[in-house]
Amino acid sequence: MRLLVGLGNPGPRYAGNRHNIGFMIVDAIARRHGVGPWRRRFQGYIAEGQIGGERVLLLKPDTYMNESGRAVAAAAQFYKINLDNIIVFHDEIELPPGKVRVKIGGGAAGHNGIRSIDECIGNNYRRVRIGVDHPRVRELVEYYVLQDFAKAERPLVEALCEVVADNADLIAKGQDSSFQNKVLLALQAKGFLELDKQGRDTKAGKERGDITGRPRKRRRNLPRGIQAWLDHPGWQSTDELLPGRAELYESRYDRLGIPGYENSPLFDRRTRSE
Repeated sequence: MRLLVGLGNPGPRYAGNRHNIGFMIVDAIARRHGVGPWRRRFQGYIAEGQIGGERVLLLKPDTYMNESGRAVAAAAQFYKINLDNIIVFHDEIELPPGKVRVKIGGGAAGHNGIRSIDECIGNNYRRVRIGVDHPRVRELVEYYVLQDFAKAERPLVEALCEVVADNADLIAKGQDSSFQNKVLLALQAKGFLELDKQGRDTKAGKERGDITGRPRKRRRNLPRGIQAWLDHPGWQSTDELLPGRAELYESRYDRLGIPGYENSPLFDRRTRSE
């Protein structure tokens, strides 16, 4: 039996967050392959079925991200599932949107869900890392992953969930390279990723435009941290943001729910000139 785990936080408040892409993926897999019904067990929700001839158990921990390992350990122990048969889907800020990478073992890289699983069962399991991109500013990472996908990102997210679900039989059978390649090619066919002759994403660099391929708008004379923040394709339209308008910067911080913006290293007090 394979244990396929999607990581996320429970409840409608977090349902659309970038941090919940793992939940979205396993939900799509369940729908695509008729796995279910979902039932509550092992401090989470599970669904049993078959994918590509392989018996699988889908799991969505209901413990909040930081305690995900408890649910994974309980399910693995009950069904006697070895680490090499455990597959975890999770968000990865070090990958651009739409990129999917499979790895075995390694560190948690700051991901609290992965850290919890590592502490409970060890780290020698497969991780399917789903790219959600990085906000470019370390202080904003927590707020960024706990925000919903932007409107411009949602078509890619929906297509990604669909493509991963379509090819879930490959990951269940241990064909990791084929799984990665097919996901990449399917997204390219849908028009989301542009590849060069070596099959690399042409928008994978830090200076790429947003996920629609449009170049980003730049404002002159903005503090470096603010510019990096506004450059990120996950934020909403920045047409209302102009240099030297402190109250507009404050409004953006307020909408993101970031307390103490006036003490943030990202907030340049020189913008209070007006």
